[in-house]
Amino acid sequence: MVGNGVQPSTKTTISAATPAQRILEDIGDTDSCAREPIHRPGSIQPHGHLLVFGGGDLRLLQASAHVGDLLGITLEKAFGQPADRLFPGEAGAELCRGLAQVPLREPVQLGVLQCPVGQLQTIAHRSGDAVILELEAVPTEGVRSLESLYPHLRASIQGLQAAATLNELMTRTAAEVRALTGFDRVLVYRFDEQWNGTVIAEDRNETLPAYLDLRFPASDIPEQARRLYTLNRLRLIVDASYQPVPILSPGGGGGGGGRAGGDGGEALDLSFSVLRSVSPVHLAYMRNMGTATSMSISVLSGDRLWGLISCHHAVPRPIPFSVRTACDLIGQVLSIQMMALDRSGEAEHRIALKHVETRLLAHMAASENFVAGLIGAPDDFLKLADAQGAAILFEGRCHRVGRTPSEDTVRRIAGHLGGRGHEEVFATHALSTLMPDAGDCIDTASGVLAISISQLHPSYVLWFRPELVRTVRWGGDPNKPSAVPGTPLSPRTSFETWKETVRWQAVPWRPSEIETVRDFRNAIVGIVLRKAEEMAALIVELQRSNSELTAFSYSVSHDLRAPFRHVTSYAELLRARASEKLDGRELHYLDTIIEAAASAGQLVDGLLQFSHLGRASLTHVAIDMNELVAEVRRLLVTEAGGRDIRWSVEALPEIQGDPTTIRLAFQNLLSNAIKYTRNRADAAIAVGCRTAPDAFEFFVRDNGSGFDMAYVHKLFGVFQRLHREEDFEGIGIGLANVRRIVERHGGRAWAEGEPGRGATFHISFPRSPGRLPVQPPSPIPTSVPPR
Repeated sequence: MVGNGVQPSTKTTISAATPAQRILEDIGDTDSCAREPIHRPGSIQPHGHLLVFGGGDLRLLQASAHVGDLLGITLEKAFGQPADRLFPGEAGAELCRGLAQVPLREPVQLGVLQCPVGQLQTIAHRSGDAVILELEAVPTEGVRSLESLYPHLRASIQGLQAAATLNELMTRTAAEVRALTGFDRVLVYRFDEQWNGTVIAEDRNETLPAYLDLRFPASDIPEQARRLYTLNRLRLIVDASYQPVPILSPGGGGGGGGRAGGDGGEALDLSFSVLRSVSPVHLAYMRNMGTATSMSISVLSGDRLWGLISCHHAVPRPIPFSVRTACDLIGQVLSIQMMALDRSGEAEHRIALKHVETRLLAHMAASENFVAGLIGAPDDFLKLADAQGAAILFEGRCHRVGRTPSEDTVRRIAGHLGGRGHEEVFATHALSTLMPDAGDCIDTASGVLAISISQLHPSYVLWFRPELVRTVRWGGDPNKPSAVPGTPLSPRTSFETWKETVRWQAVPWRPSEIETVRDFRNAIVGIVLRKAEEMAALIVELQRSNSELTAFSYSVSHDLRAPFRHVTSYAELLRARASEKLDGRELHYLDTIIEAAASAGQLVDGLLQFSHLGRASLTHVAIDMNELVAEVRRLLVTEAGGRDIRWSVEALPEIQGDPTTIRLAFQNLLSNAIKYTRNRADAAIAVGCRTAPDAFEFFVRDNGSGFDMAYVHKLFGVFQRLHREEDFEGIGIGLANVRRIVERHGGRAWAEGEPGRGATFHISFPRSPGRLPVQPPSPIPTSVPPR
């Protein structure tokens, strides 16, 4: 954490890229900082001493350069001596017992040792096979043991536990740490996703300036420093102007009593040392900011470094180990309370979202499909992710709710998601950083949260958030490079407030929102899969029922043809032989029998033909539709009865299909057009085709009697008629045959009409013949029953 002793001026910049991105682009030799072995500096700070012991008898292996002063002998004589000889007497024996039991990594205080240079605090930890002993002078002021600190520490912890909000918790933490340490300024510093830090709480006197709400770039605390903060929760720098004291090993010549520990081998790992010397770059950084003393306490969220409690003092200020331990405990309590508040807030938010999810599931259950359920509850649909817009891409269609990008842009975003591979949940609050061409939708979709609901097809549910333009205050210009390429890394010297307008970013999605839509995705996928299973089972059952019905209708119609013909034949024979013996009423009865039997025979023929069409196999050949329509017109000349019909036939494409059944379909359509225009003096019939991306869509249009669109759903049903038989003859099976033929070719049939103003019938055939289904062979009738 940084700051200077002068109230900074203000500068402003406007940027679309993130500061971390600019720093990576503009900084000089940042790798030199990343490579710096800050955990193996080979030296310590001069306000203490360090000794390294090894082996079962704890012999001295390494030591800081001035250790000979406190031992009363030269380092040359001290190296190789066991600890109990270096520290004789009862106090030394107690220290040696403590050294034999120190834990790995975690530094512990072993007590106070009286040495020739005065009283020293003893702090030890184990690093691999070595035991590291560090000694610090006992401060002449403010000497407090943990026991004496306990009442204050207990009150501090109770205050932190009583905090109801994250802001209150951070503010109390800064105040409690400052009360314990007496520092000029204590800040709570939070990292974002790019490791930029923001001061979110502060407690200070007037010696150092305020830095509340200021942001600092990630380069101020490099990655290897953050790693070290995660391992060792507390670090103290007593005086930023100190001269480091080297750690020496046996075998050196001259008066030094040893050689630097890093010569000829890897330097000692001081990751958990309390005296560890820090990077010269950081010391220069502190001097540039006007602070002499710095203490940092790590705030962890699980295993991740969440932030720091950063303390500063204008003049050198030693802090007793007991006070540092108390501050470390406050930092751990802060981490626990912060996570508890965060989890509590997220849990409350998640519960509220679960209520919304439950309502949406109820809507979907009551609707025909999940899409209709979501669109039918737009408020809850948006509230589920706290979004301003949403879209559903399913089965090729795009449904939009609220404030969304255009359909083309939604499909473009979905295409980008598909290109990333199969991700069940995708979330970003800065879409433009992932899709450079998404700048045209920042006002609706700077943030996108999406769930994939199919592994086979590009199907997504997406939520959108618009851009949130905001101003960020930086403690120094984040655009200014920290080094010149090819030169050693050096700290920046300016910390004046720099205002930046951040664009092209939305409010980030909360973890509870992402988790809720993940659960919601599972529910939708379950509904879709269950629907697919139900449809598959229904299709199997329909196929079985249809097969049975077809077989039954074929059997019945075949068996009924002969009896109806016999009735008709014998009735006509009776009329021919006995007509003179029958009166007028009896002859009328006989004519009615003949007409009814003939009509029933036609129905049976039509039913037999319909069942044949469902069982017949189809051939796949190229068909010249111009020739086919011309042939059908020639066959229907007699039906026109010499009427003057105005024909309009466009140039038609060649298609792939079964010529016999397709000829039958057009024969039915043209026959109906001729029949239903018989009452028009200016009868007109048009035949044409529209070429769609995946199909040829043919139409037959007439200006005849037409029909009411309210009954269009009956038009293609078996034995369905929309006109009286007295007006137009027919048994109502012709259009059913047309639909069956078209559907067996993978197409569809539909119609539009208006009473007295004609009708238009459409039939489509796919442009890919591979969609033609395979059916068992059966003879195909070619008669043309009227509509």
